[in-house]
Amino acid sequence: MVMEHDFDVRVYYEDTDAGGVVYHANYLKFCERARSEYLRALGFENSRIYTHSNALIVVKKIEADYVAPARLDDLLCVRTNLLEIKNTSFFMRQNVLRHDKILFAMKILLVFVNDGGKPVKIPLAIRQVFDNEIKSHKDFS
Repeated sequence: MVMEHDFDVRVYYEDTDAGGVVYHANYLKFCERARSEYLRALGFENSRIYTHSNALIVVKKIEADYVAPARLDDLLCVRTNLLEIKNTSFFMRQNVLRHDKILFAMKILLVFVNDGGKPVKIPLAIRQVFDNEIKSHKDFS
């Protein structure tokens, strides 16, 4: 089981503003990449989810806290955890760290939707893996 997933990101010039500080929107991009890799580690790729279930995962809500700046050339770690599962949605926590210090913290609500944008139940195969993740995390805590 994955439980907690770490994804490393190097800060490049294109990620920063004129002062060499990571531009605020880029934290969301870093987290998006890390969520995709988390799903991949669980055995699900975004493209395959759509192909097999005609469902997309979309962001409904983000709560973000910018704690400290990341800078050019920093090596960051995006740590992702699955927090809670509902019928059509799930919550994740993502922290961006530098040397185990949180720079950015985010709680995100993601929803499975059909082509028309209507919420649909989480596909059974994914639901089972998510349930196991939550159970393993609780057992491990």
